[in-house]
Amino acid sequence: MAEELGVHHEALRNWIRQAEADTGERDGLLNTAEREELAALRKENSQLKRANFAAQLDPTRPR
Repeated sequence: MAEELGVHHEALRNWIRQAEADTGERDGLLNTAEREELAALRKENSQLKRANFAAQLDPTRPR
């Protein structure tokens, strides 16, 4: 079926696993909303770390 769709078989397998996680059919995987939230939190955490590091380097810098 992957060949018919023109995608690698692993890509198709991953799509199916994600769809199963999204519908609650598969445990142990984050659903799409959880993945998006995790990515946003990681990005925010990274930005806060950079801001904190910059503040440590130059305490007179406004936050």
